[in-house]
Amino acid sequence: MLLSTTPTIEGHTIREYKGIVTGETIIGANFMKDFFAGIRDIIGGRSGGYEKVLREAKDTALAEMQERAAAIGANAIVGIDIDYETVGQSGSMLMVAVSGTAVII
Repeated sequence: MLLSTTPTIEGHTIREYKGIVTGETIIGANFMKDFFAGIRDIIGGRSGGYEKVLREAKDTALAEMQERAAAIGANAIVGIDIDYETVGQSGSMLMVAVSGTAVII
C-alpha cells in the first residue's frame, strides 16, 4: 500500500476516494527508561529507549490505519497526518494517532 503525507501521489491518478481512515496506539514508558532518560538529559545525548518507543508506536498506528484502508478496498492512503501526545498520570503514556484519506489509484 502506498502512503503519502501529500494529497496526491505523483504519477498516479486517484480513481476513487474511500474515506478517512485512522490508526491509534497508546504505549507506556517504564520507570527504567524514565530514569536513564533523566540521566541523559543531565549529561546530554539521545535517548535510544524513547526513540525506539516512538518508532514502535508510530509503526503500530500506521499498520492499523493500513489494515482499515485495505478492509474498505483502498490501495493507498494520502494526506497522512501523524500526531503525538502524552496522556495518563503525569504524561506517563504516549499516544500516537494517524489519519489519512483511503483511495484507489
